[in-house]
Amino acid sequence: MIRIFGTGGTFDKEYNMLNGRLYFKDTHMQELLEKGRNLVPVATSILMMIDSLEMTQEQLSLIVSRCEQCEEERIVITHGTDTMDQTARMLAKRITHKTIVLTGAMIPIKFGSSDGLFNLGNALAFAQTLPYGVYIAMNGRAFNWDNVRKNKQTGLFEELR
Repeated sequence: MIRIFGTGGTFDKEYNMLNGRLYFKDTHMQELLEKGRNLVPVATSILMMIDSLEMTQEQLSLIVSRCEQCEEERIVITHGTDTMDQTARMLAKRITHKTIVLTGAMIPIKFGSSDGLFNLGNALAFAQTLPYGVYIAMNGRAFNWDNVRKNKQTGLFEELR
């Protein structure tokens, strides 16, 4: 069983046609799992629906504590891409006995051309196969938590070294 924790991010944003802004309504997790024809046993929990740039220390602590407390040893977290590395760092400092994979999307799922479905599928696969540790799964790759950054010019994640 893989535990999926949702935290919002671009992954779950909607587009308001009246004012042109992105906002949160509901998670798209179940829809994506069905669309991807997922057969991996999962349990999903939505912890929050926020932009990661607005994540508070209390919300970060909630993510960490829920990962510590859940009985599953394999966890996927959907997360905003702007601060994903900071959450990964905090998780790695506190949790060593689980495989935790953070993933997100550069384009909202509702836009139709999102990378979110692909990234979620990869995160589920990586969570099943990687050893204990904390990883970021984006663009078909799994990165160690301490060797990745978001390149804001290209919109891609890349290794630091």
